[in-house]
Amino acid sequence: MLSVISLNKRIKDIQGRIIKAAINANRNPQHITLVAVTKSHPRKIWEHALNANLTHLGENRILEAQKKSDNFHNRNKIELHLIGHLQSNKVRKAVNIFDIIQTVDSIKIARRINNICKEKSIRKQIFIQVNTGNDDNKFGFSTKNAIIAAREITKMKNLYLSGIMTIPPIGLTTIDLSFIYRKTNEVRNKICSSINDNCQNLSMGMSNDYEIAIAEGATHIRIGTSLFGSRKP
Repeated sequence: MLSVISLNKRIKDIQGRIIKAAINANRNPQHITLVAVTKSHPRKIWEHALNANLTHLGENRILEAQKKSDNFHNRNKIELHLIGHLQSNKVRKAVNIFDIIQTVDSIKIARRINNICKEKSIRKQIFIQVNTGNDDNKFGFSTKNAIIAAREITKMKNLYLSGIMTIPPIGLTTIDLSFIYRKTNEVRNKICSSINDNCQNLSMGMSNDYEIAIAEGATHIRIGTSLFGSRKP
């Protein structure tokens, strides 16, 4: 387990790079949220993250997040993001566990979330996942279908569409990454300006490319390895 001193040092370094990237892009660093990705780490990682003032945490797997969430006494002090693929048979658990579901990749999943939220008389914050790179190995709407999906989801009264997210293909050059992130930003802007003005957020960028993502407009960056080190498979 990473020591508190080492974690604080890594956080300071990342925050410094976030500030620099934001200033270089003429952006306010305070408008960028660091989502600390804790997947595949032991349950104690949440406590360590919270002690280091990391309050936005990301998990990929429903059952792993549930185990960490159970009996976590400071659950109300963190905002938990689902950043992994959501299967229809796990939607109810996801609604119960997560504050924000970033990976809504089909109308079917959106309707399922909406119906469960209606049963519970709650409204769930979601992001639409966009497969901007047209990667067969990634989930998400095409850029064209994301616009259509945003119109449909906006009609669902128990969903709060607050942004979009993307995961780029592996192995892209800096130029190609910039292009994909810029294109994703354009999709967000189109949704926000013509369909739903609550769709302000843009989740993109991970440990190896978050500075590029910030330059192209990211409001949420998902950092795991650079914070907590390598994860077990």
